[in-house]
Amino acid sequence: QVQLMESGGGLVQPGGSLRLSCTASGVTYRVYSMRWYRQAPGKERELVAAITSGGSPNYADAVKGRFTISRDHAKNTVYLQMNSLKPEDTAVYFCNAGVQQASASYVMTYWGKGTLVTVSS
Repeated sequence: QVQLMESGGGLVQPGGSLRLSCTASGVTYRVYSMRWYRQAPGKERELVAAITSGGSPNYADAVKGRFTISRDHAKNTVYLQMNSLKPEDTAVYFCNAGVQQASASYVMTYWGKGTLVTVSS
């Protein structure tokens, strides 16, 4: 059974940095695109960054130039380096991945349970 587990959230002051990690376990064949979403209190979940299996990244306008997404295929892990954090970055950050298991002909999307990032002085 595939599970995604995020880590690295916490409390940080404005202007600070955090690095989030998300590891997919139980994968028997391949992980395709991996993404980070976030959901702030009272707001809808939004896409923050995505990275293809080939390593091509995409970012939401709100985080361009401040956040960097990367991945380690061998570890089935995606990272989100967050710099110059702002109070408006405060949210629960969720990991999302497309996974194809061995003997399956389809890709399923899985979600982690999220990790809280709080940016406050």
